Amino acid sequence: MSRHVAIVTDSTAYLPRQTTERHGITTVPLTVVIGDRALQEGTEISAEALAQALQKRRSVTTSRPSPEVFAETYREAAEAGARGIVSLHLSAEVSGTYDAAVLAAKGAPVPVRVVDTRMMGMALGFCALAAARTVEAGGSLDEAVAAAEKRAAGISAFFYVDTLDYLRRGGRIGTAQALLGSAFAVKPLLELDGGRIELREKVRTASKAIARLEEIAVERAGSGAVDIAVHHLSAPERAATLADRLRERVPGIGEFHVSEVGAVIGAHTGPGLLAVVVSPR
Repeated sequence: MSRHVAIVTDSTAYLPRQTTERHGITTVPLTVVIGDRALQEGTEISAEALAQALQKRRSVTTSRPSPEVFAETYREAAEAGARGIVSLHLSAEVSGTYDAAVLAAKGAPVPVRVVDTRMMGMALGFCALAAARTVEAGGSLDEAVAAAEKRAAGISAFFYVDTLDYLRRGGRIGTAQALLGSAFAVKPLLELDGGRIELREKVRTASKAIARLEEIAVERAGSGAVDIAVHHLSAPERAATLADRLRERVPGIGEFHVSEVGAVIGAHTGPGLLAVVVSPR
């Protein structure tokens, strides 16, 4: 973080480590609590261990980073030479991470702009990359924030889950919507809308839902230049197949990421998650 503007994000961006190292992005981890054990996402718990805990119906909750963790991150950035910090985080509609960063920013030794991207996963990751590349090109603190916000405004994120039960348990989707899906044995397609997880469509079978997910992503991508990410949890074959189909059908792909989500997002979606992020350039 030796650049004049430091870029900070959180572990739900799911950026590859080599990418964060190349662009000097600092990642602050969220915490997953399994039973009475608190584990940091990205270092102390794997997606596989999280999926096993969910399948065994163990108690799984998530927790934001503390303001003190953010404060220390901001101090380290300033000590490394940063004269300003852009701190980009997952939607405040689903986590208190943004609020913790705002509290820490008040006492930081350099100006900190905290941004609620209203995103998560690589939808957040693409925003962090946009800010980092702006800084690399000599951009100011304000220009880096503007680049991230512009990228966020154009991003779409759609996902399929095998069941809405995990989202219902974590309070991330309404009980009525979750029970409706169970009662009629439909497979839900969801989207990020205004920072919230909303039910987009109900499809009768998993195969039809995944095919529809592909169609929605292709329609959203259009023929312009786009970056795309495919996420999954315990569904690598589904993710690989979907990724291959999108590579065939979307002509303007720039960056393409395929990855398993970490424990925080996985705790709320459950195994079987398949997601597509479409980010116009």
